[in-house]
Amino acid sequence: MINNHPSPEMLMDYSSGSLKLSHALCIATHIEGCVVCAQQVRKMTRIGGLLFDQQQSNVLSPKTDIELKNKVMAMLDHQPSQQSTENHELAEAKAPITVFDDNTYRVPKSLRQFIDNNYDQLSWKSLSPSIKVSELCRDKDGSKIALTRVKPGGKMPNHSHTGDEITLVLEGSFSDEGGQYKKGDFLFQPSDEKHTPIVSKDAECICLTVLDAPIQFTGFFTRWLNPLLRLNHAY
Repeated sequence: MINNHPSPEMLMDYSSGSLKLSHALCIATHIEGCVVCAQQVRKMTRIGGLLFDQQQSNVLSPKTDIELKNKVMAMLDHQPSQQSTENHELAEAKAPITVFDDNTYRVPKSLRQFIDNNYDQLSWKSLSPSIKVSELCRDKDGSKIALTRVKPGGKMPNHSHTGDEITLVLEGSFSDEGGQYKKGDFLFQPSDEKHTPIVSKDAECICLTVLDAPIQFTGFFTRWLNPLLRLNHAY
């Protein structure tokens, strides 16, 4: 069961197409296996389209754009009660989830542009004896989109963020000061926030990560790696 989701604001930006591509990729991957967020995005898209049609005679400005988003958020809990709409959403809610629903390794459709068959075919760089990283691509703003692979029981050194970080668990699970995160869980870490992820001992953990800026190790014995991380994140 997925317990951690993108915020309504992020889902709204995703549905309107205004979210940066690196963040949108993480949300697209998340909603492949999350009925709750998939339904929210469909509702937002439908309501936003109706409201946009009502205002298309007016020239959209930043102010009207914000007003439009606020109206969509306000209307999410007040949907039309047409029987056809309810039946359609009920059928979608009961549809089988294709990602994150069992213990089988399965590459999400949104990532198959980078990964043909499985994660082993990627080129992995060792960050430590238990941690490997494989860069998938970079957004035009320099955000780094990568996979992080950690052995069972592995621990990421304590670190802070010099920019926002998104983590989506693809396989396995890990925990930090905020709780435990399993397959499908979506974690947003704002800049300057510190945490120490520890992978569960029963299986390796593979995560899709987006780093808007390099992480900063804060431990006494790991700070020497920071220049290497900054160099690896260079545009």
